This record gives sequence, C-alpha cells and structure tokens, in this order.
Amino acid sequence: MAKILVVEDDESIRNLIKLTLQQFQYETEVFEDAESAWEYLQSESADIGIFDLMLPGMSGLELIEKIRKDEQLHNFPVIILTAKDSEIDKVIGLDQGADDYMTKPFSVLELTARIRSLLRRSVAYSEESHGFYDGGLEIDFDGRTVHVMQKQVDLTFKEFELLKYLILHKGKAVSRQELLNQIWGYDFVGESRTLDVHINSLRRKLGEPYDGWIQVIRGVGYRFVSEN
Repeated sequence: MAKILVVEDDESIRNLIKLTLQQFQYETEVFEDAESAWEYLQSESADIGIFDLMLPGMSGLELIEKIRKDEQLHNFPVIILTAKDSEIDKVIGLDQGADDYMTKPFSVLELTARIRSLLRRSVAYSEESHGFYDGGLEIDFDGRTVHVMQKQVDLTFKEFELLKYLILHKGKAVSRQELLNQIWGYDFVGESRTLDVHINSLRRKLGEPYDGWIQVIRGVGYRFVSEN
C-alpha cells in the first residue's frame, strides 16, 4: 500500500484529502507545516508528497527545494496543491522541482488519478539501464542524471520522463496525446497545457543548443533530434 505525505495547513482540506486517500486504500501521513513534514522524511519514507504552497513558516516551495537537494530524497515525487492558479505560479512550482501542479478548488477523483499516474511512472522503464550521449548532453537513464557540458542539470520527475521518452523515440513525431498518456497516464484528466509547461521548463533547463533538439511539430506534438 502506497504511503502519501500531505502538507496542508487548512484543517478542513487536510481532513478531506486524508479521508479520500484512505478510501482509495492509501496510507496517509498529514502535517500542517513543512517543518514537521521535513523532520518526518528524515527518518521515515513515503511514496508521494502533496504540498500546499502557502504554509506557516517554511513554504511548500522551500520544502521542495530542500528535498531536491537531499541525496536520499531528490527523486521523491511531489504534487503541488494550491490556490495559486496563475501560469507563472505553475512555471515556478515546476521549475522548483514539483512533478505535478493542481489548483484549488480541486476534484478528489482527479487528485487520485494523478497520484496513480505518478506511482506508475516511478517504476516505469525499470528494465532499461542505458543512457544517451551526444556532444555535451549526457543522460544516464538508470541513475536518472542529466549533464550538460559536464554540469549536472536538475530535472523534475516528469521532465526527466518526458526527455527520456522523446529520446527513446528519437526522430519520431510524438503526439501530444501519446505523451500525456505515457507520462501522465491514460486516466489523466487535467489540462493539456500541463504538457507545454513541462516542455518549456525542460528546454530552458537544457539551454542552447540542446533546447532546439526538442522540436515542436505543429498540430502533432514534439520530436527529439540530435547531431548524431
């Protein structure tokens, strides 16, 4: 049974999430502040985190930043669940290291669908252990690391999965729907704009000239190309 860690300072929302997850047979640990959640993660494990952004004391973004810098926790999947619904807030959240972003008010069915998707993706491609090396771009699929000109680039869980999927289908125009199905899951019920936000964030992190290796195929989706 998967364990979900919830950080939410609103008691009514916290209880709603806890009750919903328990009904779906998830083990749940709930906290009203980020400091308590961080202390918990130092000695206990969880499979996914659901974080509000606006919290007393340490913010949700600060908690994500600490997790991504931690050697043991840096791949811990995180869903942001917040009332901050502007596009720039979403971009900042994803750039900071969140794997998914939902806004309040929210559908509990959509939340559980995204949790199932993240759980699936966390064990996907386990049979593959090769990587991609071309010029200054080096990707270790097994170690889940990306280096550009020998400098490590920190990608979110979803960004890494997107890059890996496109590379494994190098030269092929991959449709938006295929990417949503494969990376977010066939039961994904969110906005397709989510894909564009992740792709844009991924390209910014790769920088020139590698951002150009992820090409937009108008009316279809995306294609990965490289020099070799």
